[in-house]
Amino acid sequence: MGQDHSGPESRKRRPWGVLALVMLTGIAMMRNGVDAPLGPPQPASAAAPDSRQQDPAALVAAPPSVEPLPFAPMARVRIPEIKVDAPVMDVGLDRDGWIEPPSPQDPNMAGWYQNGISPGQRGTSVVVGHVDNEAGPAVFYGLGSLKKGEHIEVTRFDDRVAVFEIYGVEVFSKNDFPGTRVYGDTGFPELRVITCGGGYSKAGGYDGNVVVFARLIKTR
Repeated sequence: MGQDHSGPESRKRRPWGVLALVMLTGIAMMRNGVDAPLGPPQPASAAAPDSRQQDPAALVAAPPSVEPLPFAPMARVRIPEIKVDAPVMDVGLDRDGWIEPPSPQDPNMAGWYQNGISPGQRGTSVVVGHVDNEAGPAVFYGLGSLKKGEHIEVTRFDDRVAVFEIYGVEVFSKNDFPGTRVYGDTGFPELRVITCGGGYSKAGGYDGNVVVFARLIKTR
């Protein structure tokens, strides 16, 4: 979970094919003892088990012309519609090769995958966070209730703010996670916000991931 932001931009990139594999179970979290019978909100229309359905990026009009930003680490994420205003820490891979989520002890902490794309750069940046912990809801508990057209604001360590507009919210089975579709480069600066979702059991935890698809619309 190093915080070293030095070094050339090329060091911050990692093939999305690899990331797609490590993300399958890397964000899973068990809700041991949490009394939440209804569970977190889920997207209005869940993705079918056959994840070959059309990419939501193909269903939206070309975005306004926004100049991509240079590399800068992610510092904070705000999603006003679900009252998220959270600091962001760098996360990498654990010793088993899985994405290492933020500590569940801090429910208001998100994690940016530091070996990938910086928010606002051309490509797809990824931020993850827990849906809950043993005490109750965590930072991305409300992620599944987001809707198309709502905004996500990312503050970077260069004090620039990248504003993304949501164009899709879906839940995918961990056993059929469409890595290329979620993490692939669409040709635009994009953001994916991911947490656990789908069905839940004490034995297996959550069986899916809620994924928010968003595209850069302005910077300031």
